[in-house]
Amino acid sequence: MTAVEASLAAEPAPRTPAAEIHRFIRDAFGKIGVLEPDCETIARLMTRADLTGADAHGVFRLPQYVARMEGGGVARDPRITVERNAPATALVDGGNGMGHLVMTKAVDTAVEIAAETGIAWVGVRRSNHAGPAALYVEKPIERGMVGIYAVVASANHMPIWGGSELLLGTNPIAFGIPAGEEPPIVLDIATSVTSYGNIKKHVLNNRPLEEGWMVNRETGLPVTDPAEVPLGALLPIGGYKGSGLCLMLGLLGGPLNRAAFGRDVVDFNADPNSETNTGHFVIVLDVSRFLPLDAFKADIDRHIRDLRSSKLMPGHDRIRIPGEARVERIAERSEKGVPLSPALLAKLGELADRLGIVPLGKGG
Repeated sequence: MTAVEASLAAEPAPRTPAAEIHRFIRDAFGKIGVLEPDCETIARLMTRADLTGADAHGVFRLPQYVARMEGGGVARDPRITVERNAPATALVDGGNGMGHLVMTKAVDTAVEIAAETGIAWVGVRRSNHAGPAALYVEKPIERGMVGIYAVVASANHMPIWGGSELLLGTNPIAFGIPAGEEPPIVLDIATSVTSYGNIKKHVLNNRPLEEGWMVNRETGLPVTDPAEVPLGALLPIGGYKGSGLCLMLGLLGGPLNRAAFGRDVVDFNADPNSETNTGHFVIVLDVSRFLPLDAFKADIDRHIRDLRSSKLMPGHDRIRIPGEARVERIAERSEKGVPLSPALLAKLGELADRLGIVPLGKGG
């Protein structure tokens, strides 16, 4: 067990019911003038993030999201438009709306196109931070389709390999593949070793960072003290390979959609007033165009079981298939509540007082 894991294990966080988190998020956005249906969509997706274990992308982000809306950096009532520019492609202009709303429209559009043509590529521009990538491969899975989603991160925290200037983001990518009796395969990864949201969570709780997450931009030495994070640069997964993957995803999500990339990216952590023009893309593939869906799901189940039952490497207690732990966390947190640290609860309490809404845990 690492020092960080030991610290977390020693201080179990209080649990809050998912329904109460949903209520609190909905009330906060409603208080600042977001339309009720949009409040419901945003609250549902942010709460879903917490249920899946993406703790740095759920209610944790609420104060920042509210601040950007209040500062004019995000539109309260966006006009989201879709340009269907070819049979299998479309471009969504998010009208500078919340990323959760924009990506909901983009995924719905991609699923509809894939049902018609077999495959869809939908680009997105003028959007914002949308939470964890895995949220946007869930609907394709439900429809018996494969989903792939990527985004240009809403701030630059990583240099190109060999550089020290922060010109790349964490640029996450998610894949979703439907299965039959087994949980669907869902892989959601940042192209950095850890997400910047996870860094922010450690800073908020004053917990040390893992060595290998960040290095000092001037010295190249590891950053583990949360106070030194402003001097740090995130490291890519797999060295130069992860850096190259980050670059390619950024170019496809940014310039291809006339969205921000590189020096054009606005740091949404530091600037509550400016439009970020965040770019995303989602690809959806209709499995039934290749073979019957039930046959595909049965084959996926077979391969999952082969992998899970294969011989263990010394030092490992089990084989984990991407998406399994996610399903387990959803079930456990739906029953027992979502762990929220005392530091986060205090911050959300301050937000409730400022907005004049019922605090978490007081909603009945």
